[in-house]
Amino acid sequence: MKAIILSGGKGTRLRPLTYSGAKQLVPVANKPILFYCIENIVQAGITDVGIIISPETGQEIRETVGDGSRWGIQIKYIIQDVPGGLAHAIKTARDFLSDSSFVMYLGDNLIGTRIDRFVSEFNSTTPEALILLKEVENPKQFGVADVTKEGTVLKLIEKPDDPPSNLALVGIYIFSPKIHDAIGKIKPSKRGELEITDAIQKLIDMGCNVESFILDMWWLDTGKKDDMLTANVIVLDEWLKESIDAQVDDKSNILGRVSIGRGSVVKDSKIRGPVVIGENAVIENAFIGPYTSIGNNSKIIKSSVEHSVIMDGSELIDIERLEESLIGRNVRIFRNHKMHKALRLMIGDDSVVEV
Repeated sequence: MKAIILSGGKGTRLRPLTYSGAKQLVPVANKPILFYCIENIVQAGITDVGIIISPETGQEIRETVGDGSRWGIQIKYIIQDVPGGLAHAIKTARDFLSDSSFVMYLGDNLIGTRIDRFVSEFNSTTPEALILLKEVENPKQFGVADVTKEGTVLKLIEKPDDPPSNLALVGIYIFSPKIHDAIGKIKPSKRGELEITDAIQKLIDMGCNVESFILDMWWLDTGKKDDMLTANVIVLDEWLKESIDAQVDDKSNILGRVSIGRGSVVKDSKIRGPVVIGENAVIENAFIGPYTSIGNNSKIIKSSVEHSVIMDGSELIDIERLEESLIGRNVRIFRNHKMHKALRLMIGDDSVVEV
């Protein structure tokens, strides 16, 4: 079995961060989302992986992920020239996939379980497709499935006005080579894309067996700022391991599960976990509250921060309180004491500032 990970797209819902980087590389608990996807695939015993990239962000993904050797796998990069839909991505990867069954994993999705059991189920029951579903409160915003009590999929509808259920399609699928025949028989949707829901529905219309599994654990599509912060909370809560490889002075107080990377310095500060701090960071006269991730080479000085993601190389200096924030790379936020009280900002497109 092979796997493809979809890592293209423009990430418009995470702008301005995604103007300068791929959304799949935004960190959750100081690790790119894409790495969690790769690790889950590796745990399922799959070593032949294709990553679908776009011309705009593909080079950054190549440089960050590499050839796969760090995970003991082989990675092939496949360029999708236009964002033509999920089924179009499979079509783009046709030569790589050949006649193999495969996992398709959306590179900005996180789930709270390993996928190896789903791969085993697929191999033992041999359906033409196995899809994952999750009960949601707003099914009109998703692809929705109508299934039998036994899990056989009867019908799929993309963003229906009148949903037949509250079961949304999760961004992880397992297909047999039959999916290529189905994709060849569908037409672009109203938005001009080859929809994966249409391709799976075509499998059903062809008399193929499409099975489902309803997740009873968390699933997150990390496409928005609040989704990212929620993912950061859950990952820190469930997966963070305590590890302090830093200089911490006697005036500092560390409570709960905290991970601090090599070369970092903590002075006269209080850190209350779960918190992860990267390498070569400086935390001085600061309070770092729960559910905070601070990247490598960052500085938090005379500031208080909680429930936030601060990416590599950024600085907070003399900020009374920062919470529920997503701060990009190499950002500097500081208080100016030399001028009258006023905000002085340089803000990029699609930013949100709440003061």
